Amino acid sequence: MTDPSHEVTLLLQRIAAGDRAAGDQLLPIVYAQLRALAKGHFRGPGDGAQTLQPTALVHEAFLKIFGERTPAFVDREHFLAVAASAMRTILVDHARARAAAKRGGYHARVPLDALLVPFEESACDVLALDDALGRLSKISAQAAQVVELRFFGGLEQTDVARVLGVSVSSIERDWRMARAWLRRELTTDEAGGVA
Repeated sequence: MTDPSHEVTLLLQRIAAGDRAAGDQLLPIVYAQLRALAKGHFRGPGDGAQTLQPTALVHEAFLKIFGERTPAFVDREHFLAVAASAMRTILVDHARARAAAKRGGYHARVPLDALLVPFEESACDVLALDDALGRLSKISAQAAQVVELRFFGGLEQTDVARVLGVSVSSIERDWRMARAWLRRELTTDEAGGVA
């Protein structure tokens, strides 16, 4: 039996070499994992206002990754890191578009909770999280990357360490610091304070 991780790495290498057919073979292998990641960013059955669904997020991310150019990936974890970044960008762009549509007055007002999975068990607005990650990256770029890979990419600490080329203990420290910092920042933002 072939190791799926190894198979993904081989397909990614073939894609980088220009084999477009390898992309067609890659999607079914990574689709379930990407969909699980995407589904993790939404909670509950929805209120009817949510227009971006996990399946759409996966397809948009896949198109974003492979649409304009042929990317070169080192391995499965590197691919998942890029997918995490793509999903974050798509979710943020979608939330901004919804917020802009509300300000325009052309659509019915809808609460902007984006149905995101809570960050550390508290409701989390994707725009607030993105802004906070931007601020965190100025303090510690690595800690912000750790959050992106863990939260948006669903990677385990060992995978994050491998992607970033650092020790697991370094990732653990960054993860603890980032969670505490983000909890404080997001609580301050929700309370109407200036972050």
